[in-house]
Amino acid sequence: MKKSLLLFFAVVIFSSCGSNTSIVNSWRDPKITVAQENFKKVLVVALVKDEASRRVTENRIAANHPIFRTSYQYLNETTKDLTKEQKLKILQDENFDGVITMRLVSKDKETNYVPGTYTGMYYGGFDGMYTGMYGYGFGNWYGMYSPAFYDPGYYQETTSYMVETNIFSLKENKLIWTGTTKSEYVTDLGQTVDAIMQAVVKEMRKDGSLPPK
Repeated sequence: MKKSLLLFFAVVIFSSCGSNTSIVNSWRDPKITVAQENFKKVLVVALVKDEASRRVTENRIAANHPIFRTSYQYLNETTKDLTKEQKLKILQDENFDGVITMRLVSKDKETNYVPGTYTGMYYGGFDGMYTGMYGYGFGNWYGMYSPAFYDPGYYQETTSYMVETNIFSLKENKLIWTGTTKSEYVTDLGQTVDAIMQAVVKEMRKDGSLPPK
């Protein structure tokens, strides 16, 4: 069953699409790797403010492999007043041996200037061919070509999301890997979750937490 989690990570790295998500920083326990852990049942926890986003995030990851279970099935309104120890006992009684968490660290807006570009015809016409404009006044020439000649610059506001992903071993009762990702130009939560997992897997292969491809 150890190969189950490794298979999941292999599927993620090949199926996720490219994106505007990258690793900002990461850390792993030097004494233990994810590849060494015998994960058979892993809880997926999304620590976000609204329930809809929590379910979308957890469902997105859990749908990739049967070893994953969404946390809202076990930690919800009926358990919110329990102590930390009582919640941990629920997971132990359900035979969970690992936990993956995602937490939104920050949401920042940035304004950047996108410079204009020359995108249309140039002197001499297409492919250097003479266009027959010799003898025409500047007004005629400019009026004909200027709309396609220059694309003016503009200011663009983007929102970046910093997300922390953690992997815990319940058997060892410790954090074994953590990383922070930055995602920009987010338009779809599900695709962003895929992109985060892709970035995480890539970093874990790089630092030795997962075996190379």
